[in-house]
Amino acid sequence: MPTEPTPGEDPLRHLFDEHADEPSESRPLSRRERRMRENASSDAADDAPAADGDTATTDSAHGAPRDDAGESAPSEPVTSSFDLLVSQTVAEDRAARRRRRGQASSEKPKKRSSVILWTVLPLIVIAAIVASGFYVWNTFEPQIRSVMGWQEPIDYEGDGTGETLVVIAEGDTGSDIAATLAESGVTKTSKAFYQLLLTQEPEPTFQPGTYSLKKKMSAQAALSALLDPDNKVERTALIREGITGETILQRLSEATEIPLDELREAASDPTAFGIPETAPSIEGWLFPAVYQFEPDMSAHDVIQTLVDRMFQALDEANVAPENRETVLTTASIIQREARQEDDFYKVSRVIQNRLDKGMKLQMDSTAQYGVDTGSDSVWSSKEALESDSPWNTYKHEGLPIGPIASPGDLAIDAAVNPAAGDWLYFVTVNLKTGETVFSTTNAEHEKAVEKLRAWCAENPGNGC
Repeated sequence: MPTEPTPGEDPLRHLFDEHADEPSESRPLSRRERRMRENASSDAADDAPAADGDTATTDSAHGAPRDDAGESAPSEPVTSSFDLLVSQTVAEDRAARRRRRGQASSEKPKKRSSVILWTVLPLIVIAAIVASGFYVWNTFEPQIRSVMGWQEPIDYEGDGTGETLVVIAEGDTGSDIAATLAESGVTKTSKAFYQLLLTQEPEPTFQPGTYSLKKKMSAQAALSALLDPDNKVERTALIREGITGETILQRLSEATEIPLDELREAASDPTAFGIPETAPSIEGWLFPAVYQFEPDMSAHDVIQTLVDRMFQALDEANVAPENRETVLTTASIIQREARQEDDFYKVSRVIQNRLDKGMKLQMDSTAQYGVDTGSDSVWSSKEALESDSPWNTYKHEGLPIGPIASPGDLAIDAAVNPAAGDWLYFVTVNLKTGETVFSTTNAEHEKAVEKLRAWCAENPGNGC
């Protein structure tokens, strides 16, 4: 229990008393202290001077000191050798413990830091190597393949598998046919088939029509199949998504051998097929699919077959009759503008967002259609952009007056179910892969347009 200091006594003296740690009589000695005291007593006895005979000690030798008046002088505190030794040992022990604690506290963080460093450093190095490898490969893949001889083959091997229909149109050149085969998945590349054609003597002649071929055929197998009359499918038309009504009528004429003028005459009255009176033409109402016609079918019957199929597709998409024309117009734009499946729904959202904000659609595909209804291009000429055509969405707000092509099931579904998003702009930045960038601001859109321009500069003649 703490005690109060006596009057006149320094209250902090006990903190600086050099003997504060000495063992007291009230505390039992440890074995170590006991041994140290015994050793000290033994050393003191050895150092004491021997006694002179039996002479009694005098005051001058062992008596208390006296002053000149003969009075006893105050005694000085006496410190034994043992007490000094114990105090020194205790102090040294304390200092040693403090040093050990300091070393331990400083070594542990160092050891921990070293372990972390040697664990993380290899991971950082590996990540850097992998990232560098990806960058080099993505940037210089063609050059690396060329140097290492890793060029991918341009042709399939064998006779192919499965079945697909390929249409050769009147006037198609060798390069046109080569492109059609590659797009249909018949040949691996158009280059393989076209290079084969250049080696043929005499030059082969192809008959317009629809042919039944296989997927993944070698160029030689595809050429042999096209030259075999047994592979030509009579009175069968393959109508692809995104082509115009004029192009479809040409395909139907080739398949059915009905004169093109008869088909055009029949198509001039859309209401005769159940199409609303508000529709400017039959455009967009001819569903893209594969059709096989009976020999005695008329021009009206052939067209009605395609229109009925479009009604069926709209019903399956739960489009009400009064909304058919609006949905088909939107879907036709989506069909012409989008390249990849996911993009169909995003393009639909861009159209809806711009309509909701009162912005002009500004779609190249619609503007170009206004000056050339037979055009399959998605690029706008200067004439198209300056035209007063009701399809020029650069000048007129809202949707164009009607569809610009025949949409398929995917485009119709996208028109009915646009993706969620705030996009207001989009542009295809790679015309080969169809990579498209969607943006919410005009500044972002302009950066994407610069990417397209850069791509076109590196790939001239590829649709730019």
